[in-house]
Amino acid sequence: MESHTSRLWLQAMGITVWARRGPVAAAPALESDTDAQGWGRLEEEVRACVRCGLHAGRTQTVFGVGPHTATWCFVGEAPGAEEDRRGEPFVGRAGHLLDAMLRALALNRKEVFIANVLKCRPPGNRDPQPSEVAACLPFLRAQIAAVRPRIVVALGRFAAQSLLATDLPLSRLRGSLHHYEGVPVVVTYHPAYLLRRPADKAAAWADLKRAQEIATHE
Repeated sequence: MESHTSRLWLQAMGITVWARRGPVAAAPALESDTDAQGWGRLEEEVRACVRCGLHAGRTQTVFGVGPHTATWCFVGEAPGAEEDRRGEPFVGRAGHLLDAMLRALALNRKEVFIANVLKCRPPGNRDPQPSEVAACLPFLRAQIAAVRPRIVVALGRFAAQSLLATDLPLSRLRGSLHHYEGVPVVVTYHPAYLLRRPADKAAAWADLKRAQEIATHE
């Protein structure tokens, strides 16, 4: 039977009906101190990065948040103004919606790893340029390799195209199971898009339920 709390969070997303599934098993602890040290070095490298021109206008880099061994990994596009100010991804209105999506899955922000393709904010929140993606993508690749999640959820077109090395539109990428370095990838809408097009929240919820099924049985 679905819980009252889950129904409330689905209502916050604009979705009133859902099928409850069991919680995803917790990820194991870090294997060694060496893993933690390597993660710290990667974070320092991101913080000091000057690989592209975006470093000149940033307040700070936005490395990502969450456990180093999370079962779920959510990947967005790039930091916005609030993320640039606070140094954390998805903390504005889109972040609040993402939190609601997580809670509807019986997850919370502390259980999943969340990062962006770009670690610095593009000026005026413009689309990332290919040279910026090429400069920054190795950091995301290293993060995913270290976390070793059971499932990656690509939030929006840029995240999906960058991870999957494709130029296919989002409409072609959604609804199919993809893989990145052997890890299953489910593509869905970016929360910022869902704020503009709430009618598509039901489709996004279907994507997340599919990701949950994969994460539970991987």
